[in-house]
Amino acid sequence: MTTPPGAGDPSPSDNSVLGTSLTARNIEAFGRKVSSTATHLITPLADAATGSTSLVGSTSHYQAAMTELHRELRRPGLQQRVFSFATTSPTDIVRARLSTREIQHRAVSRLSDQILREAPVVEHAYSLFQGFEATVSEGGEGGARKRRSRGQKLIAGREGEIEEGVGTREGLRRERKGMGHQLEMLAVRKNMASSEIREIDNKIANLARMRKIVLERLAGFENEAAVLDHDLLNIDNKLEDMGDEVEEAEPPSTPPIANSDGVDSDRDDVDGMNASFMSKSIFEKLPSPRSKRLKAVRRQSMPVLHEHIEPGSNIREIQAHNDQITTMDFDVPFGLMVSAAMDDTVRVWDLSVGRCIGMLEGHQASVRCLQVEDNIVATGSMDASIRLWDLSKAAYDPQDNRINKDAAEDEEDGLGFGNPEDEPPGPPESSMQDCPLFSLEAHVDEVTALYFRGNLLVSGSSDKTLRQWDLETGRCVQTLDVLWAAAQASSTMGSGDGQWRATGRLPDGSADFVGALQCFDAALACGTADGMVRLWDLRSGQVHRSLVGHTGPVTCLQFDDQHLVTGSLDRSIRIWDLRTGSISDAYAYDQQISSMAFDTRRIVAAAGEDVVKVYDKLEGKHWDCGAGIAAAEEGRSAPAVVERVRLRDGYLVEGRRDGMIGIWAC
Repeated sequence: MTTPPGAGDPSPSDNSVLGTSLTARNIEAFGRKVSSTATHLITPLADAATGSTSLVGSTSHYQAAMTELHRELRRPGLQQRVFSFATTSPTDIVRARLSTREIQHRAVSRLSDQILREAPVVEHAYSLFQGFEATVSEGGEGGARKRRSRGQKLIAGREGEIEEGVGTREGLRRERKGMGHQLEMLAVRKNMASSEIREIDNKIANLARMRKIVLERLAGFENEAAVLDHDLLNIDNKLEDMGDEVEEAEPPSTPPIANSDGVDSDRDDVDGMNASFMSKSIFEKLPSPRSKRLKAVRRQSMPVLHEHIEPGSNIREIQAHNDQITTMDFDVPFGLMVSAAMDDTVRVWDLSVGRCIGMLEGHQASVRCLQVEDNIVATGSMDASIRLWDLSKAAYDPQDNRINKDAAEDEEDGLGFGNPEDEPPGPPESSMQDCPLFSLEAHVDEVTALYFRGNLLVSGSSDKTLRQWDLETGRCVQTLDVLWAAAQASSTMGSGDGQWRATGRLPDGSADFVGALQCFDAALACGTADGMVRLWDLRSGQVHRSLVGHTGPVTCLQFDDQHLVTGSLDRSIRIWDLRTGSISDAYAYDQQISSMAFDTRRIVAAAGEDVVKVYDKLEGKHWDCGAGIAAAEEGRSAPAVVERVRLRDGYLVEGRRDGMIGIWAC
């Protein structure tokens, strides 16, 4: 049977497109069916008989589904979830399908290649399981000792049974094997303990490095605070100078009242009172209180760096002078220090960099005593005068702390001489020209001790007198005769001669008549060459109490609320109870005490050696601090003898006979 053309085999073009035996007519029929099906799904049902649209059954299933979908999509919650899903990365989608425990396990167990490369290689002689077995042993160390003792008893008890047979030998072998195992476990424990010690040492080394870094950071903070304090002080000085200029420009409010002779009556009264009070030659030298003001400026930030330095550590050494240090004092740790020596110079130092910032010039001889209180300095000299200075008027700029400098900067910095072999630089000549305030001249011999607080200053001299000064007016308001007080005390005690009695321990006449003094309000404590410590009442000018105990001249003293500490050439330091006047404690040394100071915890003393003697009151122990310790350990020549010490809040400054000044953490 022959097939008509076009109705049987497909054409080559149809085969290439469809790959089947369908004709174009079949394809058109399939398209009409798809269109009618889609129309049936989208449009409402139609009545075949009438051709009208029937609303029975409402809308089709498709329309209902689309309506519901649009309604759901208009909900904010669903929109937020769809947006979140769209912005979520595939990694987060995978992680969301994992449980919390599985995520934790993967995070802990997975190590990156970088971590594996940087992981330290620790070689242990024993494995982790051996360490666990040694740690969790049967019965602990006590049980092991009991087994060993029991095994020894078994060995002793079975000496006679060894010959009985092989069973006894097997028991001993088992016992020996158990002891060998215990010995191996002890070796594992020893190795573990050694490893722990090495780990602790490494941690300590790391902490020490971290501590050094933080210490340098703290030094930088303190240096910035010092610079800000200095700048703030300069601004205050400028404001004060502007205020003085305004006051001087204003005319006086009330004119002076003149008497009938045309002379100012008030001036006559003042001049008459002053002439009767002191000689004209002294009165003419007194300053005008209006031209020079005594104003103390307290620092707003206090250094704390020295509190974190190990006690006994050397902070700095300065070749301050070319001769023996006679006296020195400083305001705060890493602040300003004033030193004087037998080379007739008085130098001001910035302790944060070990730099001389100027010289106080005006005395005609060496300065024997001085005190620094905030920015005010009082100096007493062998020329029998007392001078006051205001360091806030000094013209200098604080430099960076040396702890923040590297070696190259140290070499380039010619002024920052940290090396003791370097010569001290010459300070600027004009840096201290505005610092002098006024001079107090009433003593007739060298001033050997002084102390001031507020507007009150008390000085002691080799003329055997104590003088009380009012710093507001610059006048001597009271003179206390020490010999007269000694004579009065001798006559009161029934002594026939009532003369001054020198102590038998005095080696020569070099000891100062007034060795030291300190005052608080109306109370004055004074130590003299007869070994007596007298407590004066400045309101009455009388000796309130005499403390007898030293057998040599008193060279130094200091008191607080309850105790008075004194040092003497009799080679002892004595602690007195101010409430009872009795000695509460005493310490003896090998050499004479030339200087002493104390704070809340320590008592430091210069006792004729190359080290400073330190007594820790809290721990109750004595120890040495100074350059002599390192010199003895290294076999170097001994440094010079320490002559003067100053201590504030664990910050120790000591001056030696060769002009060297050492700064230590105490």
